[in-house]
Amino acid sequence: MLRIRFSRTGKVGQPSFRIVVAEHRAPVKGRYVELLGNYLPARKPKAATLNKDRISYWISKGAIPSDTAAALFKKEGMSGMDA
Repeated sequence: MLRIRFSRTGKVGQPSFRIVVAEHRAPVKGRYVELLGNYLPARKPKAATLNKDRISYWISKGAIPSDTAAALFKKEGMSGMDA
Protein backbone atom coordinates (compact mmCIF):
# COMPACT_ATOMS: atom_id res chain seq x y z
CA MET A 1 0.00 0.00 0.00
CA LEU A 2 1.36 3.41 -0.95
CA ARG A 3 1.25 6.35 1.45
CA ILE A 4 1.84 10.06 0.91
CA ARG A 5 3.78 11.15 3.98
CA PHE A 6 6.47 13.41 5.38
CA SER A 7 10.14 12.44 5.43
CA ARG A 8 12.12 14.62 7.81
CA THR A 9 15.30 16.34 6.68
CA GLY A 10 17.20 19.31 8.07
CA LYS A 11 19.36 20.02 11.06
CA VAL A 12 18.53 19.67 14.75
CA GLY A 13 16.14 22.48 15.66
CA GLN A 14 15.63 23.43 11.99
CA PRO A 15 13.15 20.88 10.63
CA SER A 16 12.24 20.58 7.00
CA PHE A 17 10.22 17.84 5.41
CA ARG A 18 9.97 16.20 2.02
CA ILE A 19 6.51 15.11 0.95
CA VAL A 20 6.95 11.70 -0.65
CA VAL A 21 5.05 8.70 -1.97
CA ALA A 22 6.42 5.59 -0.27
CA GLU A 23 5.47 2.02 0.48
CA HIS A 24 3.86 2.02 3.93
CA ARG A 25 6.40 -0.51 5.25
CA ALA A 26 9.44 1.50 4.08
CA PRO A 27 11.44 3.35 6.76
CA VAL A 28 10.55 7.03 7.17
CA LYS A 29 14.00 8.14 5.99
CA GLY A 30 14.24 5.27 3.53
CA ARG A 31 13.50 4.79 -0.14
CA TYR A 32 10.52 6.51 -1.71
CA VAL A 33 8.75 6.26 -5.07
CA GLU A 34 8.44 9.97 -5.90
CA LEU A 35 9.13 13.36 -4.32
CA LEU A 36 5.98 15.52 -4.39
CA GLY A 37 7.11 18.67 -2.62
CA ASN A 38 8.54 20.05 0.59
CA TYR A 39 7.39 21.79 3.76
CA LEU A 40 9.44 24.24 5.81
CA PRO A 41 7.71 24.85 9.16
CA ALA A 42 10.67 26.75 10.66
CA ARG A 43 10.27 29.63 8.19
CA LYS A 44 8.11 32.62 9.03
CA PRO A 45 5.58 32.30 7.44
CA LYS A 46 5.60 28.53 7.00
CA ALA A 47 6.38 27.55 3.41
CA ALA A 48 5.02 24.59 1.46
CA THR A 49 5.82 23.69 -2.14
CA LEU A 50 3.46 21.07 -3.52
CA ASN A 51 3.14 19.42 -6.91
CA LYS A 52 -0.68 19.27 -6.78
CA ASP A 53 -1.03 17.49 -10.14
CA ARG A 54 1.17 14.60 -9.01
CA ILE A 55 -0.51 14.44 -5.59
CA SER A 56 -3.90 14.12 -7.28
CA TYR A 57 -2.46 11.49 -9.64
CA TRP A 58 -1.14 9.33 -6.80
CA ILE A 59 -4.36 9.64 -4.81
CA SER A 60 -6.29 8.51 -7.91
CA LYS A 61 -3.97 5.48 -8.11
CA GLY A 62 -4.81 4.53 -4.51
CA ALA A 63 -2.11 6.22 -2.43
CA ILE A 64 -3.44 7.28 0.96
CA PRO A 65 -2.18 10.55 2.51
CA SER A 66 -1.19 10.46 6.17
CA ASP A 67 -3.38 12.52 8.51
CA THR A 68 -0.72 15.24 8.73
CA ALA A 69 -0.18 15.36 4.97
CA ALA A 70 -3.96 15.48 4.34
CA ALA A 71 -4.26 18.42 6.76
CA LEU A 72 -1.50 20.28 4.90
CA PHE A 73 -3.12 19.57 1.52
CA LYS A 74 -6.47 20.83 2.82
CA LYS A 75 -4.80 23.98 4.18
CA GLU A 76 -3.17 24.54 0.77
CA GLY A 77 -6.58 24.40 -0.93
CA MET A 78 -6.77 20.87 -2.29
CA SER A 79 -10.31 19.50 -2.23
CA GLY A 80 -11.39 16.07 -1.01
CA MET A 81 -8.97 15.83 1.93
CA ASP A 82 -10.61 14.41 5.06
CA ALA A 83 -8.44 15.61 7.91
